[in-house]
Amino acid sequence: MKALAAGIGVVFLSPILIAGTGMMLVSSADAVHTSTSLSNCPTDLDTDKAAGQVTKILDGASGKNVHIEGLDVPAEQVPNAQTIVAAGLSLDVPKKGQVVALATAMQESRLRNLNSGDRDSLGLFQQRPSQGWGSAQQIRDPVYASEQFYKHLLKVDGWQQMTVTQAAQAVQKSGLPDAYAQWENLATALQKAIVKTFPGGGNDADGKGADQGKQPSTGTSGCAPGQDGSGFGRIPEGSVPKGYKIPKDADPKARKAIEWAMHQLGTLYQWGGSCTNAHGPDPMGRCDCSSLMQQAYAHADVHLTRTTYTQVTEGKAVSPARLKPGDLIFSRGTAARPEHVGMYMGAGLAIEAPRTTKPVRITPIKNWTILAARRVL
Repeated sequence: MKALAAGIGVVFLSPILIAGTGMMLVSSADAVHTSTSLSNCPTDLDTDKAAGQVTKILDGASGKNVHIEGLDVPAEQVPNAQTIVAAGLSLDVPKKGQVVALATAMQESRLRNLNSGDRDSLGLFQQRPSQGWGSAQQIRDPVYASEQFYKHLLKVDGWQQMTVTQAAQAVQKSGLPDAYAQWENLATALQKAIVKTFPGGGNDADGKGADQGKQPSTGTSGCAPGQDGSGFGRIPEGSVPKGYKIPKDADPKARKAIEWAMHQLGTLYQWGGSCTNAHGPDPMGRCDCSSLMQQAYAHADVHLTRTTYTQVTEGKAVSPARLKPGDLIFSRGTAARPEHVGMYMGAGLAIEAPRTTKPVRITPIKNWTILAARRVL
């Protein structure tokens, strides 16, 4: 589980950071700050049915034909919920804490990344810069806001023995301290559906943090125990794990893309690099995360756009639980606006150009917090 923190807690320089911060903002005219309005809350929610509808969104449905009681714009709200769960997993927060966070965000913002609120309140949790939650820019980052909520929650003595609304209120100190309880069923349904998309996430049935390095993977990679990449042990950076072979059933174009990407192993990451001559003397010919994907597929006669922000719209969405070799996987930031991309290689492995000072490398899928996946073939 600790390995997830690298994908969620730290955002390194990437070729798309200049383009923005990966935040979905809505105008104050669209904002629904729920501390004064409780009319849309579900009263008798079928959590299994709701979880099924959430899964449709996670599998790439547009949201037009998805109906989840309590979520007016699920195509926007579910990805924000996914970010909250991912942040909780990265910090080893158990299931109950994730439910508390989701219920809080439902009450405070309806799971929308608001750019305004009561006084200087902002973001998913309506945190206030004047109250020490961080700068306005930080609070508008869903990953940062989620982590801050969890860090405050974990400092509350005995929070796991509290009700959901008591735990939420201990962090938020709201003027309506009992309002969070109404969202517990929906928050539970969201957590139930979303956690299954992360490796080992479904193993937290008892509410204790699952160690993804030890538990069977039932989520992101869809792999059996030992097939989430952990069976290869420690993989030296820039090397091919002993025993790895591209799966025989891989699409021929995916095979070409993976083979070409593997020839770039060990070359240093270069922010903004074109990946057209990674072994050459010019640093700008080296690869960053998205140019590695672009050039790998270019050598398989598949055209991809240049940045992570645009590649996340390429091809079709697939569930992270049903990855095939060649699928693009996205992490850091949010599902709608991720800040890192890699390629699934099969056998529980992914190839990536990770960040400045690091080489193109192969990593086990269990180390990824996958926010989105796309099949471009």
